[in-house]
Amino acid sequence: MGRDILSVILGGAGTTAPTNNGPAKVIEGEITTTSVDMVSQALQEAQEVMIVPGYGLAVAQAQFCIAEIAKGLKEQGKNVRFGIHPVAGRMPGQLNVLLAEAQVPYDIVFEMEEVNEDFPDVDVTLVIGASDTVSSAAEDDPDCSIYGMPVLQVWKSKKVIVLKRTIGNTGYTGMENPILYKENTDVLLGDAKTSCESLRSELFK
Repeated sequence: MGRDILSVILGGAGTTAPTNNGPAKVIEGEITTTSVDMVSQALQEAQEVMIVPGYGLAVAQAQFCIAEIAKGLKEQGKNVRFGIHPVAGRMPGQLNVLLAEAQVPYDIVFEMEEVNEDFPDVDVTLVIGASDTVSSAAEDDPDCSIYGMPVLQVWKSKKVIVLKRTIGNTGYTGMENPILYKENTDVLLGDAKTSCESLRSELFK
């Protein structure tokens, strides 16, 4: 009691507390940006699609548009799923409620432990407004503040596209996400709702 949910997860059973024995690992590589056209093409070529929403989706109110994108992709015969972290958003269950509000079918919304092993078989993962809950640092940087926290292993997908408002903004913990620098990750810059609306128009024109 009296602790925020992130600290509960960090200190929960089955996790490892951060050592804080030194500075966080230096991130190597470069961030590559992409365009709506390129994201649309990647989705059109994909068969397995995972959508991972975070607090940024909630702030931008992009749930209705992404629901339409998911519906359209499913109508094209693609396997589309949503992967939800238990503390995505600012309270547990917030993203589930938003997706339900947007009439996303319950049977395509999955909790983290239900989909984490599937990411290597996912062709494209769309990360919308999530950061710490999809950060690889939680698994490979013992000196970062979220080390040991269970995360969605989106970086294991064949292609990752991260929708972000700006380069350099960080998640709740204030640390940059190393997946942005991985070779299989591109960043689509812009407001999540605006980007999703542009993507919807490009996909289904």
